[in-house]
Amino acid sequence: MWEHQSLFRVSAQLFAEGIFNLLDRNLRPEVFLIGFASSKEPDEPGAVVVEPATTRYSAHDFKDVKSVAATLETDTGPQGIVYHLHPNDHDRIAKHHWYELVCRATESTLHSIAASRHENRRSFCAVPVSLQGYLVTVVLQLSADCYDGYYTLPKATTGRPTNLPHAAVMEFLHDCNRALREADTADNDQPVLDRDYNELLRSAGRRLMLRVAPAGTHGLYDACNGIAALRHEGDEGIGTMLVSRRLHPAIVPVLTLETPVPMRDHRSIRKLLELSEGHTALISDASHVFGLGQLVPESDGQYEPLITVHFTNHYSWEMSHAGHVLMRVVSNTPRLPQGQVAADNFARTARIVFPSLNSDSIDFLWDLAQKASNQPNGTILVISTGAAKEAQRLTRQCFRVVPRIMTPSVLRLVTNIDGAVLIEPSGMCHAIGAILDGLATEKGDSARGSRYNSALRYVNSSKYPVLAVVVSEDGWIDLLPS
Repeated sequence: MWEHQSLFRVSAQLFAEGIFNLLDRNLRPEVFLIGFASSKEPDEPGAVVVEPATTRYSAHDFKDVKSVAATLETDTGPQGIVYHLHPNDHDRIAKHHWYELVCRATESTLHSIAASRHENRRSFCAVPVSLQGYLVTVVLQLSADCYDGYYTLPKATTGRPTNLPHAAVMEFLHDCNRALREADTADNDQPVLDRDYNELLRSAGRRLMLRVAPAGTHGLYDACNGIAALRHEGDEGIGTMLVSRRLHPAIVPVLTLETPVPMRDHRSIRKLLELSEGHTALISDASHVFGLGQLVPESDGQYEPLITVHFTNHYSWEMSHAGHVLMRVVSNTPRLPQGQVAADNFARTARIVFPSLNSDSIDFLWDLAQKASNQPNGTILVISTGAAKEAQRLTRQCFRVVPRIMTPSVLRLVTNIDGAVLIEPSGMCHAIGAILDGLATEKGDSARGSRYNSALRYVNSSKYPVLAVVVSEDGWIDLLPS
C-alpha cells in the first residue's frame, strides 16, 4: 500500500501493548491493517491488502466488504444523507459517510469470521484513511473473555465509550488515524506512534467522564483530580459525590445551596466534601455542586443508578455506577479496578510456578493470599522455594523469624509493618518486613508505587521459583508473575 506500512503496523502493535498491558495484560492486543484499493474491483489482484501477510486473515476474507457497505448505505435511506449548499461540503460529508460504512462492514465481517472460527477475540476498526489509492483501516483485536468481563454502562450510544477499556480503544484508534495521515512521510528511524501511554489513558478517562456528565459537560475528570489533590485542615479528601442532572427524581435533597459552586472552584468543593457522610453525598451536574442529597432506595419506583465519584485518599478517587467501579484514578492516572485475586487464576499460576504442589497446599496458600489482599495498608506476600536462603541473604534488610507455619491470623499481624513476608510453598515462614531487591526490568511501571515495582524486580530476578501477591495501598492487587 505504501512504503512504510510494516513500520507503522509494528509501531501500532507496540503502542497497543504498552497501553492495554497497563490496563490488563489479559487483554492481549493484536493490531493489523486492511487496505481496500479505491480503483480496483473486489476480484482483482491487490484489491484487498492485509498487513502483515502472515496474519491468520487473508485478503479473500474481506473481498465482500465494499458490497456489505453498499448494502448498509441502502438500509440507511435518504434520511441519512445530508445535503449542503456548497458542493465541496456535500462531497466531503458523503465521502466520510462512505468511510464509516466501510468501517462498519469490516467490523461486521470480522465478527462473522470470529463466530465461524470460534475465535475468542473482539475486533474494533478505525474509520479508513485514504492513503495512496487505498482505504486503510486499523484493526485492533482484544481477548473477548477479558474485555467482556468488565462492567459496561447501559444505554450506550454510537461514538460514546461504555467503560474504560472501550474509551482506551477509541483513543488508540484515533491516534492511529492521526499517525496514518503522516505515514507516507514518516522517516524509517522515527517512531510512528510515540504518545505517552499514561497520557493516552488520561485522555480515555476524560472521554469516559464526558460520556457520563449530564449534557456532555467537559472538565469533570480534571475537576475530580483537582479536588482529590487538596487537603482540608490537614485531612485527606474522603467523601462522595453523585453526578446527575438537576432535580433528578431519584435524589432526595438534604441541603440546597442558594448559589451553586462551580466545579472549577476545587477548594470550596473540597471543603463541602466534608459534609458528605454515609448515604448523604454532594450533588453535581458536572458543572456545579448545588447541595447535598441521598439516592432513593432501590425499592423506590423513582430509583435509577447514578454515577458516583468516591474520593478515597489524597490524589485518589474512583468512579462507579450501580455498585460497579468503572475506573480508579491515582495521581491523575486512570486504571481498571483490581479486585480480589481470583481463586482460579491463583491456582492456575501456582501450578505453573510450583508444579509439585497438590490441591490442599494450593488451597492453603490461597487462604493466605486472601488474607494478604485484605490488608488495607498494602503488603507483599512472597512464596518462594528458596525462602530460607533468601531470608539469610537478606538478613540485614528483614526480620528473620524462627521457622513456623504461617496462618491467616498471624499473617494479619505481620503484614502491619512495611516489607514483604517470605514463606515457602509449604507455608513455612522465614522472614517478615523484608525489603526486596532485584534488577531493573522493562516491565516496570513508573505510575505504580515502589511496592509493586520492587516486587516485580524481585520476581523477575529471583533464581528460585517464586510467586508474589502485591497489595498496594491504593487498593490495586497484583499477582506476579501475571
